[in-house]
Amino acid sequence: MTTPVCAQKAPYALDLNAGTYWWCACGRSRNQPFCDGSHKGSEFSPRQFTLNESQKVWLCGCKQTGSPPYCNGTHKKL
Repeated sequence: MTTPVCAQKAPYALDLNAGTYWWCACGRSRNQPFCDGSHKGSEFSPRQFTLNESQKVWLCGCKQTGSPPYCNGTHKKL
């Protein structure tokens, strides 16, 4: 299995509106933390997630989280 690119060693703290989003799992997107299609041709696929209301979220930036797309602190061990 290929390891994703670490986009940053910290979460992306974002205030997002209700809606559906696609989190970049490969780390190659230029639109971090969201997918821009850069994963094409790799074994990675973006992770869809839906928010039912506007809220603050912490999305994984290191791409190693055990609870994608959300940060679980794994970046502290890299």
